[in-house]
Amino acid sequence: MSKKILFIYNANSDTGSKMLDFAHKIVSPATYNCALCSLTYGNFTENNQWKTFRESLLAKGYELEFFYKDEFQERYKSKFGHAFTYPIILVETAHDLEVLVTTEKLNAFEGVEELISSVGSIQ
Repeated sequence: MSKKILFIYNANSDTGSKMLDFAHKIVSPATYNCALCSLTYGNFTENNQWKTFRESLLAKGYELEFFYKDEFQERYKSKFGHAFTYPIILVETAHDLEVLVTTEKLNAFEGVEELISSVGSIQ
């Protein structure tokens, strides 16, 4: 199994989108459309439990890449022809991208512990 994990947020990288996402997350968190963002970050800082887990993956030699969906689509459009829904977590193999955690599963998680358990299954 690959040691490269890609985390793709359901958000765009431009400043306007970032500002709208920030406001939406605070004003109406129940309708915010990026479960990966909500699970890994509070309103202002990274979730401490997630940060510790993320750092443990790095210490074990995993390469982690985090993308806004527009950045991911731009970078991987010519290499892989997949149409993914977002947010999503992928593993890069020698020939393809494989889904590690689906959008549906991410959206169903009630806490960061479930995310950590799912990503930790790669180990």
